[in-house]
Amino acid sequence: MKKLIWIILTFTVAGYAQAKSAFTGQDYSGVYDCSGEDTKEGKYKGTVTLSLKPEQSTGQYGAYYFKLEAQGFGVYPGEAAADGDKMAIHFALNEPNTKDAGSGIASFKKNAQGKNTFHKFYYESAYKGGNYGFEDCVQR
Repeated sequence: MKKLIWIILTFTVAGYAQAKSAFTGQDYSGVYDCSGEDTKEGKYKGTVTLSLKPEQSTGQYGAYYFKLEAQGFGVYPGEAAADGDKMAIHFALNEPNTKDAGSGIASFKKNAQGKNTFHKFYYESAYKGGNYGFEDCVQR
């Protein structure tokens, strides 16, 4: 009986101890210059910083810290999850009373100069009765 318990315990621990798959996806980390158009606020410029979180990334799936610094509006920290060339993004202005928070979907590709670019559509359900916009960004 002790031997059976030891075998079960060994296989259980071995299953938990297995290393996760290494991140094999494209790393989109970096600083991006962006221009956008918001349906409530109009055109804007900003800077996006993406930082891969390798400890939370596996296989083709990347986990990122996201930060948008929008000129004249403020800082929007958030998080993002990538699957190949698609990235889901959640962000919120660091002034919660504004309800200026939302989710977006970005598509990445390389431009003619070989730099990462992305086009993002975003939606904010609570900001000024509902809002959406688009953003185009080029890595520095």
